[in-house]
This record gives sequence, structure tokens and C-alpha cells, in this order.
Amino acid sequence: MKRKARAPTPWWRAAGAWLAAALVALAAGWPAAAEEQILALDPAATKIAFTLGATLHTVDGSVRLSRGEVRFDPAGGAASGEIVLDARSAQTGNASRDANMHRDVLESERFPTIVFRAGELEVLSRDETSAQVRLRGTLELHGQSLPFELPATLAAHGDRLGIAATFRVPYVDWGMRDPSRFLVRVDRFVDIAVSAEGRLEGR
Repeated sequence: MKRKARAPTPWWRAAGAWLAAALVALAAGWPAAAEEQILALDPAATKIAFTLGATLHTVDGSVRLSRGEVRFDPAGGAASGEIVLDARSAQTGNASRDANMHRDVLESERFPTIVFRAGELEVLSRDETSAQVRLRGTLELHGQSLPFELPATLAAHGDRLGIAATFRVPYVDWGMRDPSRFLVRVDRFVDIAVSAEGRLEGR
């Protein structure tokens, strides 16, 4: 008796099986809840840009990350660690303007670092490989520490974590001088854009 040939698997079943396997693989990319993670930021893979608005023009610049390590639970809750920027590295591409910025506004020889200290992580939303979060803590700027929040989008890639964040710092609240002069008015806040990457440990 001849055996019947097996019918080919319908395409939608094959696609469904592939999708299920892909979702399982993706799920492994984002850390499981209740496992404390350590995020060690990579200064070489981190870009921090700032924009300061003024009446006649907009000033764009950058500042370098010195080091950063944050301990957190992916489910949210208490967090700890520091993110340290080198204030002396801030530059806008104009030597004269940069000299004034460091001498009169940042006073970077006196206050060489800008430090964010983490205290709490709030997870706003998440899926298999990414999350929208808010990291609360304090920002030490110009020698003063004030409460601050960092909103960010996180994306996991194996043991690497990408971070994208945009936020505003009202620098005059930290006692920094408003550099406005006569007809040139300068915003009393600076907009920050961060693109960073780090290594996840403790998985």
C-alpha cells in the first residue's frame, strides 16, 4: 500500500512558527524583572550634545562622558550609581566663545565635573527588547545638587544597551550666570540630547 505524500506546510503556519521563535529570541534580549543589572556606559560610544538658544543665533556644542555606572532592577524601583561628565571638555567650536563659557558660566576649573546620581528607576512601558523609563536622582552642576529626572528610551542588543534621551536643564537654577548681554538674549535653559551605549552585567 502506497503511503500518501505529506502535504506541504501552509505558509501561514510556517510564518507563525517563525514569528513565535523570533519573539522567544527577542525576549531573551531584555533583562528579566527582579534581576539587578549593572549598566557600564562606554564613553567612546556616547555622544552628548547641547543646544542653547539666543536672539541672534543658536549655539550647538558637546561635552564628553568621563564614566558612568548605574545599578538597577529592570522592573523599576531603587537605583544607584553615577554618570560623570567632564565639564572642561564642553566646546561649541568657537575658541573665544568657549573661553568665555568656561571662565564666566561653567567655571569649569573650579567645578570640573557634572554628576548625575541615580536614586530610582520608573519603567513607563516596555516590550521584549526596549523600554521607556524615567531615572530620578540628583544633578550636581556648578557645585550644587538639585533633584533631577532623566527620561530615556532603552534598547537591548545582547549584552549591550543603547540609550537615547532628550531633556532640558534650567542651568540658572544651579546658580550659573545668565550670559545674556544688552541686545543679545540667551535662553535660561539648555537642551541636551544623549546617544549612548553600555554593557549590561549581572545577567
